[in-house]
Parts: sequence; structure tokens; C-alpha cells
Amino acid sequence: MNPLAGEASRQTSGEPLAAGVHHVATFPALGTTAALFVTEAGAAHAALGILEKWIADIDSACSRFRPDSEVMRLRDSSDRRYHQVSEILFEALAVALRAADLTGGLVDPTVGAAMEVIGYDRDFPLIAGQDTTVTFRALPVPGWKALKLDRSRRTVQIPPSVLIDLGATAKAFCADRAASEIASNLATGVLVSLGGDIAVAGPAPRGGWPVRIADNHSEPLDASGPVVAISSGGLATSSTTVRRWQRGQTTMHHLVDPRTSLPAAEHWRTVSVAAASCVDANTASTASVVMGPGAVAWLEQRQLPSRLVSPDGTVSVVAGWPPDEEAEPR
Repeated sequence: MNPLAGEASRQTSGEPLAAGVHHVATFPALGTTAALFVTEAGAAHAALGILEKWIADIDSACSRFRPDSEVMRLRDSSDRRYHQVSEILFEALAVALRAADLTGGLVDPTVGAAMEVIGYDRDFPLIAGQDTTVTFRALPVPGWKALKLDRSRRTVQIPPSVLIDLGATAKAFCADRAASEIASNLATGVLVSLGGDIAVAGPAPRGGWPVRIADNHSEPLDASGPVVAISSGGLATSSTTVRRWQRGQTTMHHLVDPRTSLPAAEHWRTVSVAAASCVDANTASTASVVMGPGAVAWLEQRQLPSRLVSPDGTVSVVAGWPPDEEAEPR
């Protein structure tokens, strides 16, 4: 599936949303929504081209929903254990394995087959909302240590039948790399958002980049909600509230606990984290949803400013994240 939408569905604007913030474009990409903002209006066209190329390259390398992607070709060539891969897939895999290591395996790139079993086997808009007739049995996750990377040869060792899923890190990796390249090449401040995975680079606008926190990244830019400001790094929100479907008699969501091969227990419905990069923020927010009650102490220990929302709407903030009443309303 082409990750870039046609011009008819692309929203573009040269108007500043706030002092020094220019909205370049919003468009469907990677099964979600991409948005691009810059501080220098003259950089908008070139910045959009850079982001589009990164999105196309990530989709071609990492998509579990394209039969021609590198990830899917790895599974189809299961007669070999060692595979030379493109530079972009190698780096995406390295990012995913680092995330797994940092979280003790709570964010695991070998959950692909388990995701298929619970029904997440295509772009989310194509998943039927209700399927109460299906019976299924959870498929054990092989575990991230089953993958071995050799940087000198740019190869990955992968056991036969393992299906890699990079959904927890690939969009954040794309946002980080695109933002960095835009800032470096075009001398502009930039914010890239891919489904709520946000990376910023270059000079920030005065007061920082305003980011509204919401359960659903697709809500309008002017919707209500607390707003925080970031000047560097990244911010990510992981939520169980939007991507939900029925499989047999069980309600599913897309954040799988590798320990059970099933959707994580919903102790938190939404977790937002700010970190040194979008990858680090998304790794921590995803791990926190999977971790459940222990997430507060885990985030506090790592000094990651975070906002956690329980299913009943109770908000907890840690490590310097401002309480909602102190965040700027919008």
C-alpha cells in the first residue's frame, strides 16, 4: 500500500499556527497520519520532500502489510538463516533490538506472528470491527534474542518462520531521522509527527513546540486538551483506545504483551513520554502500557517526564511532567 496519499487528501498550509510555527502538510502515511511543521516557511517544500522519501523508504523496508517489503521477504525466504538487508532495515532492526534490551523484552520485534493471530494482519482501517465467530490460540513470541545482527556484513540471523514487527519503533525511527535531516540540510527548526510519534530538531520556536496531548492523534489541531512544549528530542503517546477490534469473544488492541502474546492488560489507556529522541519516548510509552502498575516507578527511575491515564480517566504525572491544570489549555 502506497504510504503517501494523493493531493486530494493532503492538507497543506503556509500559515503560521503560532509565532514561528508553519504547518507544511498533513497526510495519510504508514497506516496513520503524518504532519510536518517548520520554523522557516521557505524550507517547507524541500522539508516535505525529505519526509516523503523517509516515509517511502521505511514503508518499503519495514511494513508488515506489504508483501513486497523487506520484512515480509525475510519470512518468505525462511530456508536461509542469514540475510543481507538494506542499510535502512538494518538500522531499523538495530533500533528495535535496542528497545527490546532497554525494556527487558517488553517491546519485542518478534511479535509479528502473534499479531497476525489476534487479527492485526493488515492496515488497521481494513480490519473488520467485529468478528465474533473466530476461535484462536495465542502463539508464543520467539523473543528478541532470537535475532542476531552483524554490522560488518550488514546481515540479520533470523530463525525460520519468525515474523518481524517493527510497529513499536519504525515510525519513531522515521520521525527522528527525517527531522534530523531536515534541520541539518535546510537550517530550519522542524517538528515531524507520525501518528503521534513526534520528533523535533533544529532551533525551536520561542517557548518551544506546542504539543497537545490526546488519546487519538487524528483529532483536529484545534481540539481541546492540555498542551505541553518541547524544544528538543521527542514525545510519544501510546494508547489502547483507538486501534481496537473484536476477535472471537475478545476485544483486542494493538499493544501486545510478549509475555502472553495477547494485548496488554489495560492498567493504562494512554501513556505519553518525553525523551531525548522519539524512539526513546515511544519505547518508554509502549513499555509502560505493557508493564502496567510498575510503569510509574520505572519511568521515575529513568527520569522520563510522563503522563499516564488510567481507564477511568485518572491522570498520573511523573518526573517533572506538568499537571494538567498547569499545562496550557487549548
